[in-house]
Amino acid sequence: MDAPLSTARPKRLGTAWLAVAVVLVLVGIVCELLLGELSATPAQVWAALTGGESEALTTVVHLRLWRGLVVAGVGASLAVAGVLVQGMFRNPLAGPSVLGLTSGAALMSVLALVLLGGGAQKLDLLGADLELTLFAVPVAAFCGALLVAAIVWKLGLAGRRPSIPTTLLLGIALNIVCAGAQQFLQAMALPDWEVSRSILVWSFGSFDDRGAVHAALVWGGLCVALAITPFVARELDLLRGGSQDARALGVDDARVSRLALLAAAAAVATATAVCGQIPFVGLLIPHLARQAFGRAHGPLAFASALYGAAFLLWCDVLTRAAGWSGSLPPGVLMALVGGPAFLWLLHRTRREVQAW
Repeated sequence: MDAPLSTARPKRLGTAWLAVAVVLVLVGIVCELLLGELSATPAQVWAALTGGESEALTTVVHLRLWRGLVVAGVGASLAVAGVLVQGMFRNPLAGPSVLGLTSGAALMSVLALVLLGGGAQKLDLLGADLELTLFAVPVAAFCGALLVAAIVWKLGLAGRRPSIPTTLLLGIALNIVCAGAQQFLQAMALPDWEVSRSILVWSFGSFDDRGAVHAALVWGGLCVALAITPFVARELDLLRGGSQDARALGVDDARVSRLALLAAAAAVATATAVCGQIPFVGLLIPHLARQAFGRAHGPLAFASALYGAAFLLWCDVLTRAAGWSGSLPPGVLMALVGGPAFLWLLHRTRREVQAW
């Protein structure tokens, strides 16, 4: 049984870890500005940001800045979605990728790209050609994430209560179905190299060639999720004790589920529409944040956003510093890190799993 909310970590400890996360995010973005094929000193980067450098370096630095903001926004969005999904399903092993939300969003994004015929090229460029995919791909991703979440929620109910084993099995099944459908679309698009390449990129994720529009899109989805969170946080805390007790205290669990589902889908959809599938961030980061901030969903969501941004930023920074940026997509790296971590979580909670 979960510990009561009153046993949350001391406020001073949480504040210290929050400050550490803020510093890591800021330093990570600075590192993003310095890394790349075109070397630049901190003084040159500052001059480029203030308009005092050559046009070529200024363009490169601004592209690096947008990349850093996109990476931070994606990490934060997936982490917040993880908090909401775990709270909604009352399942510590739930996450956007485990339950298939990321796969559903990616599948519908790929479908939109195939129907647009080369829309992936337009999505990576700034200009008038961006307008169609700018709206079509995020809307498709949102519909895919929302549809998968609704299926898992509806079929995972055992009576009036979510069944943890059923939701996990449904997530596995939906991941397989979405992956198969995505491979089918890629096979159909093989004659068109650009569309086929875009599908492949969406399968493993990419932060290359991100711009201001991509940053605005992912941060917009994050702001929507964070704006909804305060309206469901207290109810999610009460639902941890069981639906019947929560309803006795006046909690409308159907309303809470709809709002949490909407917020999680918005965060996952915009993150996936911008960079493709990035698994396991939404599963792992909430667990790390709980160690310092306790289980109350309000502070946990905002802390997880910072943790997620710092985590994905530093994964990208270290990958680029090692020279693997072009050869190791972020989705592959997260799978290599998140897979063993998920096994560790299963081992750690094996007594709870046996009780299911």
